Amino acid sequence: MSKLNSRIALVTGASKGIGAGIATGLAAAGASVVVNYAADRAGADAVVEAIAAAGGQALAVQGNVSIPADVARLLDETRTAFGPLDILVNNAGVYLPMELESVTEQEFHREFNTNVLGPLLMIQESLKHFGPNGGSVINIGSAASQTCPPNYSIYAASKSALDAVTRVLARELAPRGIRVNSINPGATLSEGTQSAGLYGVGSEFEKHLISVTPLGRIGTPSDIAPIAVFLASDDSAWLTGEVILASGGLR
Repeated sequence: MSKLNSRIALVTGASKGIGAGIATGLAAAGASVVVNYAADRAGADAVVEAIAAAGGQALAVQGNVSIPADVARLLDETRTAFGPLDILVNNAGVYLPMELESVTEQEFHREFNTNVLGPLLMIQESLKHFGPNGGSVINIGSAASQTCPPNYSIYAASKSALDAVTRVLARELAPRGIRVNSINPGATLSEGTQSAGLYGVGSEFEKHLISVTPLGRIGTPSDIAPIAVFLASDDSAWLTGEVILASGGLR
């Protein structure tokens, strides 16, 4: 029997990259998965089609996690399609590398609204949808909260805040049987990082990242998905409030 048979999962920002990898991994483990997207309907549909082709169940649902009305609709549609929620993965996130001189109030609010307010709204609304036995919340943070790379002051700050949210809500929601953990990936090759021009194959930045990563390569979504499956399953029933650095040893 698969680890997540009969479980219902919702993954935000799952039309590509780490989110798509996690959605696919949860479905392969037996969960029915809602693939959330903000704008990339084609990408979300492709993830749903891949899950269905492998024998799984999935549904694409649009919604902006920083808008309360979208969050409520997203969770309502999840319950209508599959039933009470068991697994919430807060993966949706945005970033824009910039030097301090270029930081704007607009960019600050854009990143904090998605990276911090979004998970808070999603978890808050999910309390109405988890079953009586609770469930698992998995936040997708970033190694940037520890490595603090130059030109990522807003992003690193937002992910540091998400680390704190994870630890606070793990204590607050434990009496309800809801576990809250975080996976903090390091440099991960995905559509998002490629479109942003990061980690270009053969680039000096890629070579530098590889040189400072003990396991000697850049990560992929397939490195992150099994950790999410573990945190979603009963195998991690004794874990809550953990921030797992998934970075190949880079810290």
